[in-house]
Amino acid sequence: MIYTVTFNPSLDYIIGVDHFKLGQVNRTKSEVIFPGGKGINVSMVLKNMGIDSVALGFCGGFTGEEFVRLIQEKGIKTELIKVKEGITRINVKMKSDEESEINGQGPNILPSDIEILYHKLDQLKDGDILVLAGSIPDVMPKSIYMDIMEYLKDKKIDIVVDATKNLLVNVLKHKPFLVKPNNHELGEIYGVELKTRDEVVPYAKKMQETGARNVLVSMAGEGAVLLTEDGQVLQSEAPKGTVVNSVGAGDSMVAGFITGYLDKKDYKEAFAMGVCTGSASAFSVELATKAEVEALRKNNQHLF
Repeated sequence: MIYTVTFNPSLDYIIGVDHFKLGQVNRTKSEVIFPGGKGINVSMVLKNMGIDSVALGFCGGFTGEEFVRLIQEKGIKTELIKVKEGITRINVKMKSDEESEINGQGPNILPSDIEILYHKLDQLKDGDILVLAGSIPDVMPKSIYMDIMEYLKDKKIDIVVDATKNLLVNVLKHKPFLVKPNNHELGEIYGVELKTRDEVVPYAKKMQETGARNVLVSMAGEGAVLLTEDGQVLQSEAPKGTVVNSVGAGDSMVAGFITGYLDKKDYKEAFAMGVCTGSASAFSVELATKAEVEALRKNNQHLF
């Protein structure tokens, strides 16, 4: 089984406003609400690809109830922990002459809530996959990713980490199966600017030497790079297409990689599926569907 963890999920309220004016009454021309959060995105894309997962994390209040309803409506199994204080955050994303975002704080997560999460992690078995993705709310210990990996160290679980800065660096010693920084995040960790795939390779190798088994680096329009635990260095340009919505593209790449790896246990296929799934989401209003991914994969075989 695949488990995803999202510590601070959200309802993403996406609105369109013609020529937004500060300090005046503005009216929306479009509005939609999506369940959001990096781990949740991974679960949703996996479901679109025909793969089941269990979504773990925290939710609270009436917004938490709606969040759970929306993802269950998509057929995703949830074991979200209901907290007593606060509500699941609402993130407002406004598309106008300029794009603006206001992100909520999220509920208060108590030590007793975290204890329940550990009890849920006890159900993981050898051979399972655990995806730890996204930021950590201020009310939680910053070592939580590292603590979870330490807690599970005696089980043969493939752990995927998609996080930034110290959240990512601190888990490397626990030898995660896969880490997926983008080129900007990788460069920030090592104090350099990385613009090309060739520039990324030596720093991805540093991350691998520090403990990561496989390092997948997304680079938006520049493509992607994968360094594998069996010594392969794979690079790809990005498939051609019009970017409609880049939100969730990195999470989709993680889901695609897992899909490709489960299918053939082959890193080249996992890499190709990761790149095509991330691109398919970027080229769509919503997250990638299986048909969109398969079409991109078929039409871009020359890239891999």
